[in-house]
Amino acid sequence: MANVKGSALSSRILWVQLEHGEAGFNRLLQQVSPDLKATIEMGINKARWYPFDQFVEMNLVLDRLFGAGDMKLIPELGRYGADANLKTIYRLFYKIGSVHWILGRAVRLWSAHYDSGFLEVATRGPKAAVLRVRGFATPHPAHCLSVLGWAQRSIELSGG
Repeated sequence: MANVKGSALSSRILWVQLEHGEAGFNRLLQQVSPDLKATIEMGINKARWYPFDQFVEMNLVLDRLFGAGDMKLIPELGRYGADANLKTIYRLFYKIGSVHWILGRAVRLWSAHYDSGFLEVATRGPKAAVLRVRGFATPHPAHCLSVLGWAQRSIELSGG
């Protein structure tokens, strides 16, 4: 079973609180599994590992509650996660690094956020790259869409 760092979960909680307030947060708590509810109520530690299935569940529930239930909200959640996590800790890198340099750092930082698989970036010229998630123990479309949104926002933050 794969795990994810709490920062991925905490950015979604922050999104709910800022976009939908206390009422939205309470709706979320009513819709998630008992395990995820307990995780949220205990307070999510950004540096701790959590079961990957809780990350998938969180994205799917948010998409169902605040989107159309078609997973189109999930890339937006990934974009928000990039803003929430990357504009703080890594903001200097985004000011000085090129898009390809930033994507190269993402490859190296994958294991700081997931304990399964790896990210592969293949450059396709000065304005193109292909990202692939390989060897992930429990792949899920919600994760791929989240990574897509994160990558798009990361490219924008680095000037691409």
